[in-house]
Amino acid sequence: MDKQKFEEARRKIITFDERERHGIGMQMEKTLHAVLKYYEDPDDDHQEIPIENYIADIYTGSEIIEIQNGNFYKMRGKLDTFLPLYPVKIVYPIPHVKYVTWIDPETGALGKKNKSPKKGSFYDAFRELYRIRPYLGKTNLTIDLMLIDMDEYRLQDGWGSNGKRGSHRYDRIPKELIDELVLSSPADYLAFLPYDLPDEFSSGDVAKAAGRRSDGFSTVLQILTDLGVVERTGQKRGRSYLYRINEKYSDK
Repeated sequence: MDKQKFEEARRKIITFDERERHGIGMQMEKTLHAVLKYYEDPDDDHQEIPIENYIADIYTGSEIIEIQNGNFYKMRGKLDTFLPLYPVKIVYPIPHVKYVTWIDPETGALGKKNKSPKKGSFYDAFRELYRIRPYLGKTNLTIDLMLIDMDEYRLQDGWGSNGKRGSHRYDRIPKELIDELVLSSPADYLAFLPYDLPDEFSSGDVAKAAGRRSDGFSTVLQILTDLGVVERTGQKRGRSYLYRINEKYSDK
């Protein structure tokens, strides 16, 4: 993680002159995506490169880098094409502390900035990682998770009395890179297992030790099982399956 490099990328993309000329989010490319592209590789000649039937966000000459804000399912076609040819890194930004500002879609007026009650963590990536489960064990694939404080601007164009349900995100402005986790081998996924887990544990145990709600943690264990990091013991505690760390990784 290079916070200075991230700040340089942020300042390069986000300038007061651009904001005054075009308004928030009016560039050809959304702000967060543009900042991360510059952070990964500031050379314009390496960006938006045609490879086979796709456009790679970045092609360095030896590696493909894709900035993916969500919907990893759409990455499957690219991964099928890119992975046999080059190492691929998927960069996935996760909102850490987020402030939301609503935009009137008719007048463009900005509402009050409010802090989101949800604080993001690396565990939030598993919903997306599940969508590319068959690819996670590929030696050519790296997942780069970034926790970023950011401002989010949303159009108040949804339904309901306040127009917020089903609304559309307009832009996200990164403020600070908080942490980064690079997953390039199954062993790297041990970072999702807290140190104080018992020898045999359920998905609920992992959630509790991580200080998270248990909703969705079965997905975490499913992916770690697919990668061979953990294995089912064959026992249950109530309705919950029990797991243990695979002996291959138990001393890491």
